[in-house]
Amino acid sequence: MNLRRLLPGIAVLACLLIAACAPPPELRDETLLDETGLITGDPCEAPCFRGITPGETVWRDALTIIEDDASFENIQSQEDENTDAIGAIWNVRGGPECCQMVAEDGETVNLLFIRTRPNMTLEEVIDVHGDPSYAVGTPVTDDQAIVNLVYPDVPMIVLAFSAGPETGEVSQDSEIIGMLYTTPDDMNLFMQTNSLHAWEGYDSFNTYRSADDAEYEITPSITVTPTPAS
Repeated sequence: MNLRRLLPGIAVLACLLIAACAPPPELRDETLLDETGLITGDPCEAPCFRGITPGETVWRDALTIIEDDASFENIQSQEDENTDAIGAIWNVRGGPECCQMVAEDGETVNLLFIRTRPNMTLEEVIDVHGDPSYAVGTPVTDDQAIVNLVYPDVPMIVLAFSAGPETGEVSQDSEIIGMLYTTPDDMNLFMQTNSLHAWEGYDSFNTYRSADDAEYEITPSITVTPTPAS
């Protein structure tokens, strides 16, 4: 497993959700994690997840938190043979894989990716965190798409569901299906290596769609050299 592929990135976010599966799973999955901490701040406020904060929580403590949480099972951790990075993947108890965690330096968590059941809306997120700064949409299937909502100052990326690239919308009722929490440094890297649309409010999916001919407000300023898969 190449843990470096878990660094923030638009392509990575889509890959994490659809993995290498064929066909892709239902993005609005009621068997995923029942998690509303993003809008309630319980038990801690974003980018903290159940007591784990990227850039602050050491790996061994974070792994203990996950192992002791009765909501989770099938916790698998693995070290990258070519780097210091270590990662973990786990399932909702009695359900599918929900979550991933990475410590790039092998010591402190720097990334958390959480898939949730659709029990939060974009309106609720904006009521708590304000408008996102940027957005970019990733088509998945004809009737499923992801809108990645970027909050650089938190730092986090919130994933909202859209009903496909042709007819989908980004509205107050758009359901939240995941979050990526990271560190300020990794968010800065993300901002320098991805093309992003400025947030213009609720609109059609195509307003924010990732496309070769799209006009972006943010474009890559540096190129990250891919690391070989292990």
